[in-house]
This record gives sequence, C-alpha cells and structure tokens, in this order.
Amino acid sequence: MRAGGLLVAAALAAVAVPAVAGERLPRTNYILRCSGCHGMDGAGSDIGGIPDFRGYVGGFARHDEGRTYVMHVPGVVNASLTDSEIAGVVNYVMTTYGADSLPAAFVPFTAEEVTRRRALTVMDVVGLRRGVAARLYAEGVPTAGYPWP
Repeated sequence: MRAGGLLVAAALAAVAVPAVAGERLPRTNYILRCSGCHGMDGAGSDIGGIPDFRGYVGGFARHDEGRTYVMHVPGVVNASLTDSEIAGVVNYVMTTYGADSLPAAFVPFTAEEVTRRRALTVMDVVGLRRGVAARLYAEGVPTAGYPWP
C-alpha cells in the first residue's frame, strides 16, 4: 500500500454511505449525474471535450485553487444535489478514478467545504483550470487533455 493508503481507505469508507439520511449513495449520484458525459469508467470523451478522470482527477485535490475549480465545473456548479451529496460524489470520483494522481494525504471534501467553495465567484472556469493544470504540470502531476480555448 502506498503512503497515505490508510487515509484513502478512510475516504473510501466515508463515501460508501450517504452523509445525510434520504440522500442517494455517491456511486448512484455518479451514475445519474456524471456517467452520461464521463462514462461509467470515468474515461470522458475526446470528441465531446470531456476530460478523462482516470489517473488524473486526483491532482485537482492537491491545491486550494484546484479544489475550488472542481466545485465550479459545469456538472458540479449546476448540480441539483445537496452540498453533502456533492461532497460524496466528488469524493467517490477522487477515490475511484484518482489513482496515483490523488495526493497521499488526500483530505475528503466536506459539505461545508462545498458550500464555501461554490459561493466563491469564478469568472473564468477554463482559465482557472488552465492555471491549476500548469501548476500541476510543473510539479510533474499529469492532467487530462482539455480542448476548451
């Protein structure tokens, strides 16, 4: 098990059940809300300009601005889910598809963090992503291709 494996295992356990009674399981929300674009395997689509999660998505959890970016992607910022459900599905995506891109000391998203980050004004989500991706690249952390100008 790689360094921090116990923290990742704890994060996986945290997304196994909904945080609030009556909410859907994170995997169910992924299937209903994310798989239409990212696929059941997290592969995304080059043709549709949908980034591949597999082995890449965890990098965005490494830095404050990356965590904010994740809360402002169209599928999250426009989600009709509770902040608790968003935290659950984002943690599911990170721990299911992040692989080695997930930081060893991954800190799972909380409903409170989701509330706070979604309230931040992001004028240019594409520019934010490009800045985060450039920082990750400089650190040797790969990110998925992204065709948007």
